[in-house]
Amino acid sequence: MPPVAQAVCLLILSNVFMTFAWYAHLKDLKSQPWWIAAVASWGIALFEYLLQVPANRIGSQQLSLAQLKIIQEVITLSIFVPFSVMYMKQPIRKDFVWATLCMVGAVYFVFRGKNGS
Repeated sequence: MPPVAQAVCLLILSNVFMTFAWYAHLKDLKSQPWWIAAVASWGIALFEYLLQVPANRIGSQQLSLAQLKIIQEVITLSIFVPFSVMYMKQPIRKDFVWATLCMVGAVYFVFRGKNGS
């Protein structure tokens, strides 16, 4: 598998853990003290970092720092919107469409030049 594909796959998995670490406690642990939610989130976030750090190291072999970051942001939005709608039961909003269009523009500008420069 090419390094960029490896990085993207690891970043997708990392982002799933990150999203649950950051937001799932708002639904699942809302009746618990904040420090219990923090400890649970740290435990989940460990798996995020175990995937994210190698993903960035692998991705940096062929991508600029800006390209690596924008890929991460696109993945974040791609994971967060379904999480928000399906898991957290938030309504779909037109703002999700506008945010997606902004991300498409960001991807274009970061990747249009040689190595993102």
